[in-house]
Amino acid sequence: MQFDLIIVGGGLAGASLAVALRDSRLRIALVETRPPVRPAGWDARVYAVSPANVAFLESIGVWKHLDSQRISPIRAMQVYGDAGGQLEFSAFQAGVPDLGCILESSLMACELWEGLKRQANLSLFVPHRPAALEFSHEAAVLQLDDGQRLSAPLLVGADGRDSWVREAAGLSAVNRHYGEKGVVANFAVEKPHQNVAWQWFRGDGVLAWLPLPGNRISIVWSTPDMAADALCALSEDVLCEKVAEAGGNVLGKLSLLTPPAAFPLRLMRVPDMVAPRLALVGDAAHGIHPLSGHGINLGFQDVQVLAERLIGLNPWEDLGQLRLLQGYQRARREEIQLMQATTDLLRRLFANNAPLLRSARNAGLDLTNRLPIAKNVLVRYALGAI
Repeated sequence: MQFDLIIVGGGLAGASLAVALRDSRLRIALVETRPPVRPAGWDARVYAVSPANVAFLESIGVWKHLDSQRISPIRAMQVYGDAGGQLEFSAFQAGVPDLGCILESSLMACELWEGLKRQANLSLFVPHRPAALEFSHEAAVLQLDDGQRLSAPLLVGADGRDSWVREAAGLSAVNRHYGEKGVVANFAVEKPHQNVAWQWFRGDGVLAWLPLPGNRISIVWSTPDMAADALCALSEDVLCEKVAEAGGNVLGKLSLLTPPAAFPLRLMRVPDMVAPRLALVGDAAHGIHPLSGHGINLGFQDVQVLAERLIGLNPWEDLGQLRLLQGYQRARREEIQLMQATTDLLRRLFANNAPLLRSARNAGLDLTNRLPIAKNVLVRYALGAI
């Protein structure tokens, strides 16, 4: 079957790319093993979506359909070091409505899929797995697990960190395993969070509290493997007490809403995001430490840049030409490398407990907090660049 574009992976990155191309002339195939489902209650996997990417989701017609009662704006952020350092960000001081929004992964995924089901220029191959991939001078040819063969001038791998497409195409990925896991869970809180996000750099890792609608929060606690496993094994009451204590009891008593889950953390660099007739987006193209909360924002920006370049092509131009794809890679490389380097540096900086370094990093937080210009630069970058 002949298409103009094949997308492998229907997660947030792959689905948003297809939706972003809904009004284009392109005939698109999307291959996915299973569509997303909404869990009962609250999804423990949430994302901090920057204003720039809220605007992207608005531009592709998704944001307006999301349930506003499941979205919490971030009006302020408070960051604490492990020896008294503190840094505060405020949307009011920055002159913006909010610093971003917290919402469930499945909320976005399911709404994107509602759009996919109605998309006239899209063929869904679900549930299917890729089985073989080959490239010719003119096309990428993907064979599915049932023997069907799909052909297109361009194939996009959006199939996550353990990307089958990346491996099948021979693109290398350099992984650095942190020996840590991110523990996620949702809690009801005793005191109103007032749309504030908190982050603590602690001796046992990095703890983030993210505001959810109502008196609820979602946490991500990045901590060594053994400590993460121990957290997940705690009884409900003990876990609530431990998380509340780790956050200085700023929101009073916590009550567990979703059971804790842990996922391994690693830094992943992909030297080449593109090859002839192939491009990678989202987690297939990069991986960063979750302390910044910007993983999905990088993925959405990959999609936006690639979609704009594909839409801008003339009908007679080749979608899979290496020159076009290298332009996409150049446009994204600086942003990705900067975010990877920054999060990795912060993680290593606060993981080192040398007394002089500990004093210096906390002093750095305090100094930045007293420099309005520096704080404003950081806020503006986060709002507009990612």
